[in-house]
Amino acid sequence: MADTNPSKRRDDVPRDPSHGSGRKGPLAGVRVVELGGIGPVPFCGMLLGDLGAEVIRVDRPEEAGRTSPFPVLHRNRRSLTVDLKQPPGADTVLKLVATCDVVIEGFRPGAVERLGLGPEACLARNPRLVYGRMTGWGQDGPKAQEPGHDINYIALAGALHAIGPADGDPVPPLNLVGDFGGGGMLLALGVVSGVLHARTTGRGQVVDTAMTDGTALLLAMTYGFLAQGGWRDERGVNVLDGGAPYYGVYRCADGGHVALGAIEGPFYAALLRVLGLTDDPDFARQQDRAAWPVMRARLERIFAERSRDAWAEVFEGQGACVTPVLSLVEAAEHPHNAARGTYRPGARGGYEPAPAPRFVGSPTAEPAPAVAIGTHTEQILAELGVDAVEVAALREKGIVG
Repeated sequence: MADTNPSKRRDDVPRDPSHGSGRKGPLAGVRVVELGGIGPVPFCGMLLGDLGAEVIRVDRPEEAGRTSPFPVLHRNRRSLTVDLKQPPGADTVLKLVATCDVVIEGFRPGAVERLGLGPEACLARNPRLVYGRMTGWGQDGPKAQEPGHDINYIALAGALHAIGPADGDPVPPLNLVGDFGGGGMLLALGVVSGVLHARTTGRGQVVDTAMTDGTALLLAMTYGFLAQGGWRDERGVNVLDGGAPYYGVYRCADGGHVALGAIEGPFYAALLRVLGLTDDPDFARQQDRAAWPVMRARLERIFAERSRDAWAEVFEGQGACVTPVLSLVEAAEHPHNAARGTYRPGARGGYEPAPAPRFVGSPTAEPAPAVAIGTHTEQILAELGVDAVEVAALREKGIVG
């Protein structure tokens, strides 16, 4: 069986050439185990894989052979199916953990401990391991064991209250703020920071990432404004929440919309110049909240006179911070995004976001498409020293798919 000596160097571990040492990007050589989940944890795994890490996702044996339900979030993975509820399955994953730099998981607090795969068990096998945990409420606190989704986490963190019109209800911003911005993105930062620390000190650690904490962190500037009296704790009445007439969305003649972001003086002046409002006394009072309703009503009438694309043409190159509001498909096909390769053809049709950010010194590779669940089970077990007879026995008992 595989050597589980925790002092074993990661460089001594056999790697698949297409997913391990052959990977390109700043995280090439980093090996990650992702315990199956949805939302923020797969997003974190995607980010790490996009940047060159080798990511091995662990799913349940009964899912073996199925097409991945999340073809973009599951790109750049090798796939292993193991029944974690059976001790031999958990022991197999511990053998894998001994060869890795990072584990990421998104179970409720205490769940992986009951499986024998909690931080204590994993760090005992690999003291240099970074164990990244992703939950909605955190590992402790009064709500730690309660269920929830993105909308609940951003509601309790204060973000949802701040998004939406002044005369309407809060509007969920998809699941971008909790799941992905305050969740998966923060988990990725946490585990990369942990890897740097482990390589400096030789010691691993646990990263406790909570979507409520991450959402609060995303509100850092807003809370700073609030403390200084520059933000009213109301929805749709502030500069950046659609309250200001020069920072918002306007409906056009064809039902499309344009987005205005003319905050600073030069951009605001360009906006007025293009619209012929430079000498209008109402628009001379940009920061006077009392004038905002009149300014907004006037802008609503003006933008309703032409189509979205007509306005986009009028404002192109004018420096007024006015852009069309594009659909998902339109965004992928916009000339600027096309020129930069911001989106790429999806493995199953359509489009998907390309890896970001970009690195000049260690560029990333084209993402590898998501594979069928369990595709690499036998390959990974062989790398761990599990011979064909043992694999057959594990399969017969339903421990691996």
